[in-house]
Amino acid sequence: MVTDRIWSYAGDSGHTEGQRLTGFTVVASDGTIGRVDRQADDSGLRHLIVDTGVWLFGSSVLIPVGVVTTVDAEAQEVRVACTEEEIKAAPRFKTDRETLDPEYLAGVGDYYRSLPPRRATTP
Repeated sequence: MVTDRIWSYAGDSGHTEGQRLTGFTVVASDGTIGRVDRQADDSGLRHLIVDTGVWLFGSSVLIPVGVVTTVDAEAQEVRVACTEEEIKAAPRFKTDRETLDPEYLAGVGDYYRSLPPRRATTP
């Protein structure tokens, strides 16, 4: 099992094991980017697939849970420590097959690890 922190929720994020985030709004440090379409918690490479709607040409993005700073169950909101532009610049997610592609996932992990550390702003 992978123990890389980019693929694991931070202990202080507010996420609890087994918590379903589907439908939660995803908020970057500078604005809302979409909603959680699905999540992968059953492997060492835990991540969220976020439907960005028209924000990013009607596509989805894969976000490792290590960038999640806050899970607010009451507000149904997930905050991430990235800007909108950083998420737009991440390796493009095209199909679910990529969630099984070690090369793609390594590239995503490397990209998010390379971002400057920061905490998302709170509401």
